[in-house]
Amino acid sequence: MFIDIHCHAFKRPYIWIDGKPLFSTPEQILKRYDELGIEKGVLLPIVNPEVYLPQSNEEIIEICEKYPDRFIPFCNIDPRAITNSPEADFEKILNYYKSLGCKGIGEVMPNLPFLDERVLNLFKHVEKVGFPLIFDGNGRLGNTYGLYDEPGLTQLEKCLSMFPDLKILGHGPTFWAEISILKKQEDRYTYPDYPVIEEGSVPKLMRKYKNLYGDLSAGSGYNALARDPEYAVKFINEFKDRLLFGTDLCRPDQKVPLVQFLINLVEKGKISETTFNKIARENAKKLLNL
Repeated sequence: MFIDIHCHAFKRPYIWIDGKPLFSTPEQILKRYDELGIEKGVLLPIVNPEVYLPQSNEEIIEICEKYPDRFIPFCNIDPRAITNSPEADFEKILNYYKSLGCKGIGEVMPNLPFLDERVLNLFKHVEKVGFPLIFDGNGRLGNTYGLYDEPGLTQLEKCLSMFPDLKILGHGPTFWAEISILKKQEDRYTYPDYPVIEEGSVPKLMRKYKNLYGDLSAGSGYNALARDPEYAVKFINEFKDRLLFGTDLCRPDQKVPLVQFLINLVEKGKISETTFNKIARENAKKLLNL
């Protein structure tokens, strides 16, 4: 069975602007988990206000306390919180949530540059506390969410160098699009449908920085592999110790093609059972000390 490194849930249905539920209830998630063969998953609070109304860490902890065998809590802090300055002391808050059972922080997705001093301050405290950190990235500033970076993920690289003991999990279209060099800059905001032309920033950074991990959730993680299955096998086999299965389940009817994609690879002998198990669950267990 799988362990999901990336999921969202609200105790009450979260109604989006179209009047339809955007996020699932815990019970809806568990139904999907049973259908997909997922043993348990990490619930990530959404606290950045750029697009969504902020969710409390306490709500996530309550859900996980109700279903302790199925859900694992992460906490989350907006880097602008407390003082809206790079002097905010997040260490005590992070340690408090750690004492309540939280295993990491995320999904960190304010629409600020990676190198904004407030973001760096958050990263500094997260590194001290020893949490892994999941981020969502973006190549644009304004009218969106996600940590901003230039083509080539140059700001992320500086963070990986500045905080060598901080385990950072890359996630989102802007991150995963750069598994390959791109035909045009606009491809950073989408799911490129062409094969890997030449290795991009993601494999190069993962090779150089052992504190960079890959969160394979959502359409972005799946597309990074499915766009070029032949390269995906090479990528998976090289970075098998730092890639983690995820869903990023939001709507109750959301499809998760990554499940069958990985199963097909092992059934066809493209990856070993050992490699499959690492990505499906063992890497998550090790990272989160389960």
